[in-house]
Amino acid sequence: MAEELEMALVTELTETSGVVGDEGPIRAIIERELSGIADVVRTDAMGNLIATINPDAEASVLIGAHMDEIGFMVRHIDDDGFLTLDALGGWDASTLRAQRVRVHTDAGTIPGVIGAVPPHTKSKDDAKPPKLTDLRVDTGLDAERVEETVAVGDLVSLEQRTVTLGEYITGKAIDDRICVYALLAVASAIAAPAVTVHLAFTVQEEVGLRGAEALGVDIDPMVALALDTTVANDIPGIDSGQAVTQLGAGVALKLKDGSVVTSPAVRRRLQTIAEAEEIALQYEVLPRGGTDTARFQRGHGATPVGALSVPTRYLHTATEVAAPADVGALIELVSAFIAAATPEDSYAL
Repeated sequence: MAEELEMALVTELTETSGVVGDEGPIRAIIERELSGIADVVRTDAMGNLIATINPDAEASVLIGAHMDEIGFMVRHIDDDGFLTLDALGGWDASTLRAQRVRVHTDAGTIPGVIGAVPPHTKSKDDAKPPKLTDLRVDTGLDAERVEETVAVGDLVSLEQRTVTLGEYITGKAIDDRICVYALLAVASAIAAPAVTVHLAFTVQEEVGLRGAEALGVDIDPMVALALDTTVANDIPGIDSGQAVTQLGAGVALKLKDGSVVTSPAVRRRLQTIAEAEEIALQYEVLPRGGTDTARFQRGHGATPVGALSVPTRYLHTATEVAAPADVGALIELVSAFIAAATPEDSYAL
């Protein structure tokens, strides 16, 4: 049930804007939550936040989740003050009409809406699926005020509340703030680990896994895990073979996606722990898409990697849906993985 999560923190993380390239507001929440937990907390030049526990151990593990959410950048302001957008991350433009947004300017945040043609005046052309370049943001301000306040390059995020939905939760930026939440919960539960634990909260995952790639410069773990959301198309109209995962069936152990095939030894370790701890587990084979796992695998030479995912319906929309039970299973499995880790662990093929 949703009440099993600390909903105040989940809500703060998901409702706060943190578009690709402007993850600072999320980083501030994470820094606050890590106070008194990590031995070292630092932010690199790209904006990744790395919290380290037990820094002097002989071997280390890396667990990561990305802070950024998909959003937009203002690419043009027309003579009437309407804004044209460029995508930051993967959007289906057909889900965006009539959505509320926030325009983040140097002068502060301005509310806006993405316009939609009312049914009374729709033409045949209006019935066609829109492209992002067809959409306009209406701020309700006259052209002069917009010109004074908004600039090309300003970032735009969706505005959405996070609420319970029966036994689930729904909101924007479940991808990947629900895993940021999980990683913070894991951090608070770590007790006297035998290895160094690096908890990485990465940036710019949604535009090419860029933050994770930068981590490889100075972190060389014996094993790395990436935490993210994945497709749960367990909905009407989708064949069961295309669902990938199901809500409420447990944390998903990724076998592959479009960017990575995870390391067999890491998969076996996670599976063994899940069975021993009776943690609900399902398996993920994702035909397309990718996560930070791919960059962790190649960031500092070759690194054994695993990936755990929270099944999520309606990914990359304003109404993503996840099951708290699956989040709880993720927290349990990652915590058990860290507790069992020793410098002598081998992930050899």
